[in-house]
Amino acid sequence: MALRVVTEVELKSPPEKLYNIFKKEAHIMPAASPNHLQAVEVHEGDWETHGSIKFWNYTCDGRAETFKERIELDDENLKVTIVGLDGDVFQYYKSYKAIIHYVPKGEGTLAKVAL
Repeated sequence: MALRVVTEVELKSPPEKLYNIFKKEAHIMPAASPNHLQAVEVHEGDWETHGSIKFWNYTCDGRAETFKERIELDDENLKVTIVGLDGDVFQYYKSYKAIIHYVPKGEGTLAKVAL
């Protein structure tokens, strides 16, 4: 059985800025949330290229965990797709795919997230 979770989150920043954080600046995320994200590194490719592979070190419920992902980028629609390749999440799921779509809303953004 496939499980799908969908939610929407309103954010104050413009959609282009949020999209570009995932696309170009994921390496700054640990500085913004050091208690949860310890590191993110490029494993293959680079920070901004569609298909690049990144490796995350994070903490979940007090446990150190890892996640390896391939990132798919849709610049025209400001959409990021994260395809899980390896990591602790696969103890619970056979596959992992998250889609984050940044949509303009007023002066901010509506982030539509589907897992």
